[in-house]
Amino acid sequence: GAGRAMMGTPPRTRTAMAVESNIVSYAQVAEGARTAAESGDRIAAIQLSLVFLPLATPVSDAKVLTGRQKPLTEIAFIFAEITSRDGHRGIGFGYSKRAGGPGIYAHAKELAPNLIGEDPADIQRLFTKLLWAGASMGRAGLTTQAIAPFDIALWDLKARRAGLPLAKLLGAQRDSVQCYNTSGGYLHTPLEQVLKNVEISRASGIGGIKLKVGQPDLKIDIERVGAVRKLLGDDFPLMVDANQQWDRQQATRACRLLEPFDLTWIEEPLDAHDFEGHGLLADRFDTAIATGEMLTCFDEHAQLIMAGTDFIQPDAPRVGGITPFLKIMALGEFKQRKLAPHFAMEIHLHLAAAYGLEPWLEHFEWLGPLFNEQLQLKDGRMWVSDRPGLAFSLSEQARRWTAETAAFGTAP
Repeated sequence: GAGRAMMGTPPRTRTAMAVESNIVSYAQVAEGARTAAESGDRIAAIQLSLVFLPLATPVSDAKVLTGRQKPLTEIAFIFAEITSRDGHRGIGFGYSKRAGGPGIYAHAKELAPNLIGEDPADIQRLFTKLLWAGASMGRAGLTTQAIAPFDIALWDLKARRAGLPLAKLLGAQRDSVQCYNTSGGYLHTPLEQVLKNVEISRASGIGGIKLKVGQPDLKIDIERVGAVRKLLGDDFPLMVDANQQWDRQQATRACRLLEPFDLTWIEEPLDAHDFEGHGLLADRFDTAIATGEMLTCFDEHAQLIMAGTDFIQPDAPRVGGITPFLKIMALGEFKQRKLAPHFAMEIHLHLAAAYGLEPWLEHFEWLGPLFNEQLQLKDGRMWVSDRPGLAFSLSEQARRWTAETAAFGTAP
């Protein structure tokens, strides 16, 4: 009959225990149980260092040829080494080219005391705390760049404590990232040497070549790009970078002349804050448009992403560290923007490895002497090491290039 249970299925019976739905009650935790706030680790000590990395040959891009900047002769690095009460350590860095390094270091010294005694796992909260500490200077530029060494060091510490490479802690999408070279194609480098550098890079296993453009005479740019494309052949990835030196009309003309070279992207054809203009170029040409390296906070990148450029190029030390970089990645992936982080491959390898769309990594050998460990390049890709965290430590050469240090707290 309709009231009978199906054959083989025991009838439902009311159990002796049921959840009371008519009376409010509160469970009691086990005796001796502690909250995360009570049991967490604490930041015990921080050491800051201001390091100047000298360049043997002054570097010039389009900004130098147009008189906007002087040739680059050194890079200032601000390192933060954080030690926790339980003995965990992390290292991070920020940097500045030409001007600003001592200013970032000075503000970092103001920020450091705010971290002593805090739980190093609370990275999101600590980023906000440091942002508010310098809020009168705004939420971009030097303010965020001074936060970056601490934020990056905290992520490094977290991954080391977990015994994982940072890419794995974040949830890697891949174990290697396709990698291109920039340093061999600057405007100050004669074309003959550029071609030699291209051959060296390709023989060393690089996956792409980027060439600087933005000469006062566009014909020279086209000649140099054409020579490199001829040497590489039609299928090898080739990019160009104008370093913000064209207005919209000049950029339109240049992009049209560069289309036949089948470039992977045309980088910074316009002022970095002309978000609309980059979006218009991306809509108009088949060649992808890339930009974003000069932006210094999430909000600026959000505007760029919504405007529609093809490749976003955030820089973790410039935007304030890994915490805001992850927000940029999330929005970029949502809007289907491709990713090619700027500079600092030691950090960006891990972040690019966790991006949903196939990214590119920029190879700069300049930072090599700063670290005891080197990254592995093979078959056009940079591979994530099995070492935990960001997988680097400061070299003795970095210590010799150190101009100033400051210590906070007491190491355990």
